[in-house]
Amino acid sequence: MLFAANRADIHAQQVTNEVLPDAPASTSQYPLARAVPAPDQPSDVIIAADTQSTQGGHFVLDGNVVITYGNRTVEADHVEYDKATGDLVATGHLIASGGLNSERIQASHGTLNTKTQTGRFYDVTGTVGIKTPASPGKRAIYANGNPFIFTGRMVVKTGPQNYDLYDGTVTSCLLPKPDWLLSAAHFQIDDKQARASNSTFRLLNIPLLYFPYVTHSVDAEARQSGFLIPVFGDTSTKGIIIGEQIYMVINRSMDLTVGTDYFSMRGWYQMATFRYRGPGDTFLKVHYTGLVDRRKGNANQGGEDLVVAGRHYLDANTRMVADLEYLSSFIYRAAFTENFNQAVSTDIVSKAFLTHNQNGYEASLYNDRYQGIKRIAITDALGNIVTPAQQIRIFRVPSLEFSSVDHMLGHSGFVWDVDASASGLKRVQPNFTTSGVIERYDFRPELAYPLHGGGWNLRPMVAVRETFYSRSRVTPLGPVPAESVTGLNRADFEAQVDGRMPVIERTFTSGWLRNLFRTDFKHTVEPAFTFRYVSGIDNFNGILRFDDHDIAANTNELQYGVTQRLYLKPRHPSACTTDATESDALIENPLLDTLPGGITDGTGDGLQPKHQCGVQEWITWRVTQKHYFDKSFGGAVQVGRRNLFDSTLDLSGIAFLTEAREISPLVSRLRVRASEKVDVEWDFDLDTGAKKFTANNFFVDVHEGRIFSGLSYARLNAPGRAYNEGIPSATSDFSQMRVLLGYGMPTKEGLSVAANAGLDLKVSSLQYAALQTSYNWNCCGISVEYRKYELGSVRNENAYRFNFTLANVGTAGNLRRAERLF
Repeated sequence: MLFAANRADIHAQQVTNEVLPDAPASTSQYPLARAVPAPDQPSDVIIAADTQSTQGGHFVLDGNVVITYGNRTVEADHVEYDKATGDLVATGHLIASGGLNSERIQASHGTLNTKTQTGRFYDVTGTVGIKTPASPGKRAIYANGNPFIFTGRMVVKTGPQNYDLYDGTVTSCLLPKPDWLLSAAHFQIDDKQARASNSTFRLLNIPLLYFPYVTHSVDAEARQSGFLIPVFGDTSTKGIIIGEQIYMVINRSMDLTVGTDYFSMRGWYQMATFRYRGPGDTFLKVHYTGLVDRRKGNANQGGEDLVVAGRHYLDANTRMVADLEYLSSFIYRAAFTENFNQAVSTDIVSKAFLTHNQNGYEASLYNDRYQGIKRIAITDALGNIVTPAQQIRIFRVPSLEFSSVDHMLGHSGFVWDVDASASGLKRVQPNFTTSGVIERYDFRPELAYPLHGGGWNLRPMVAVRETFYSRSRVTPLGPVPAESVTGLNRADFEAQVDGRMPVIERTFTSGWLRNLFRTDFKHTVEPAFTFRYVSGIDNFNGILRFDDHDIAANTNELQYGVTQRLYLKPRHPSACTTDATESDALIENPLLDTLPGGITDGTGDGLQPKHQCGVQEWITWRVTQKHYFDKSFGGAVQVGRRNLFDSTLDLSGIAFLTEAREISPLVSRLRVRASEKVDVEWDFDLDTGAKKFTANNFFVDVHEGRIFSGLSYARLNAPGRAYNEGIPSATSDFSQMRVLLGYGMPTKEGLSVAANAGLDLKVSSLQYAALQTSYNWNCCGISVEYRKYELGSVRNENAYRFNFTLANVGTAGNLRRAERLF
C-alpha cells in the first residue's frame, strides 16, 4: 500500500519503464525538444562576458559568461550562442536558473535553446523552489515550504518547466548527505510533480522501500487526494489505537479529510474536517468528532462535537460571520480532548451575525447560544452519579442591533452616538424555563462634550436608556425564579465624566542607579478618574437575566487609578531600527519546518528579527479602585449571595459583591520586562474590606538560547457561582500552579526536550503532566511523548505518543502539531 501523506505526495499508478541509454550520443532514445517556441519566450537576450567575438550573429563568449533572457539566466565559463536560432552550447561550471518555481541546474556542460527553452545537461545537480543568495556568504533562500533537490547523470529539458532526469535521485534534504531520497533510472519532472517507476526509497542511505510507481510534489501549492499515514498508539483508558484518514481534494479552494480511529477499550472514534478558502478573507471550516462508546450506563462517555467557523464578505462593508459549536456532552470533551484547557472548560458559545458598516454606522443581525455548567456532576467511588450536573442554556434568536461611533453635532463641539437593539431571548436551566421567546427592545442615545487644555482631557457625557421586556420576573428572592406574563419597562438616566490628568514625568540622567544599569531612566505617572451616575432603575429584581444588558443597576461611583511606566534609554541611543535584512529572512534549515515541533516564526530557525530601539518600556504598573457612594446600588444588592452588576464587571472579572459596600477591591496589574530574556507579570485583586486577595496571579517566562522555562501561579478566593437562584454556593477557592521547562528548538537539528505540569495546590494533586523529546536530522525527525491527565472520575489517563516525520513526505504516528510543548 502507498500513502499520500500530508501533502498527498504519493499515489499508485502503472507506467512503462525507461532505461538510460549507454551513451549520451544515442540521442534517438531521448525526448525531442518542442518545435514551437515556449509560451514565455523572451523578447530580449542580454549578454555579458570577459571576452567575446561575433560573426554573423554567432557569439563566442569566454570568462564569467552571463546570458539573461526573460526571467532566466545561463552562466558558464565558455558559451557559443546563435542569436538567430537561440541555440547555445555551454561548458565549464554551467548554471541555468530562473523560472516561476526558482529552478536551478548546475552541470559540467550542456546545450540550450533560449526560444523553445529546451536542452540537455550532463552531470547535474538541480533544485526547485530555492532562490540564489543575493551576495556571497549568504545562505540560500527557500522560495516555499516544499523545496525539491535532484541529481542525475543527464537532464533533458523538454519545456520551460519540464525535465527528464536519467539515472538520478530526488529529495527535499540538503546535499551531499540527504536523510532520505528516491533513486530511479528515469524521473519525469514538470511544474507539479516528479514521477518515477521502479524507484527505491532510501532512509539514512539504507534501502527501505521499493515503489513500482511514485510521485513527489514539486509545486508548494499543489494538493493531491490519497490516504494519510496510519496512526498507531496506546493509552491506559483508550487501549490500543489504530486509525486511518483519507484526504480528498475537491477543487482548488476546498478539501475534505475523513477518518476513524479504533480504541480497543472504548470503540470507534470518527473525525472529519472540511475546509474552504475563498477570495480575500472568505473561509469556511467544519470539524466533527464523535465516539461510539461501548461502555454502558454511567460509564459511557460517548458524544459528539461539531465546530463550524466561517466568514464571507458580500461587499466591502458587509460581511457574514459564524462561529458555532454543538457539544452533546461535556463529559465526552473532558475525557477525549487532547487540550487540557478545553477539557476543563464548562462554557460553549456559538454566534453568527450579518453586519453592515457605513459612514460610522453599523447594523447587525445577530444570533447566539450559550451553554454552560452551573454545577459539575458529583459521582461516588464506583463512578455512579450522586448529583447530576446542572446546565444552563441561553439563546438569542435573530436580534437586530444598530450602533454608531461618535459623530459631531454640527460645529457645536458636542458629539453623539446611539445604541439600539431588538432581541428575542430564551433561557433554560434546572427548575426554570422561559415560556417561549422573550422580547427585549433597548434604546440608548448619548451626548458628550470633550474638553482639552493644559494637559487635561475631560469627557463629560449624559445618556438616557429605555428598555422594554415582554415578560418579567417574580419571587426574585426565592430559591426558584418564576416568570410573569406582565411586561416590564426599565428607564434610566446616566451621567459620566472621564478624566485624564497631565502626565507627570521625570528623566534620571545621573545617580547610582543610572551608573549600575548604564542607561537613563524615564518615569511617568498617568492619573485618571471616572465618575459615573445612573438613576431610575428601581425594578432590578424584576428583570429576567440573559446577558450583560440585564444587569444594569443604579450606581453613584468614582473610579480612580494611576498608571506608572518606567522607560530605559541607552546613554548613546540610536534610532529604532529593525534588522529585518535578508539574512534574518533566510532559512538555515527550512526543511525542519515540517518536522516534529510546533510553531516557528516563518524564518525556519525559530528566531525573531532583531529589534533595536533607543527606548524600551521596562515596567508598567496600573492600580485602580472604585468608591461607591450608593452602597446598595439602588436597593439591587441581595445580602448573602453573589451580585453581578455592569459596574462590578467593568472593574474586574472576579465577583466580590455579597453585601452593600463602599469600596471595591484594589485592582493591580504589574508587568516587568526584566530583560530581553525575562518577562514577569503579577496581577491581583486585593479586597481591603475582607483583608484578603480574591485573586492573585503570577507569571514568569525565561529564555536563554535553547533553554526556556515558565512558571505561573493562580489563586482564587471569591464568592462562587450560585447552584440555584437565591442559594449561595460555596466559595470559589482554588490554588493552581503551572510549570514548563525545556531545552532545544524542534525546528533545528539535534536534541530537544521539554516537560510541563499542572498542580492543584489546594488538594496537593497533579492535574496533568507531559514529557516530550525530539531529535531532528537534516530533514527527518522523531518525537516521543508521555502525557498524563487526572480529572477526577471523568479521566485518569496515561498516554504515550510518537511520530516520525520526513520533510515534505509525511508524518507517521499519533503526536499532532497542536499538542506540542515547544
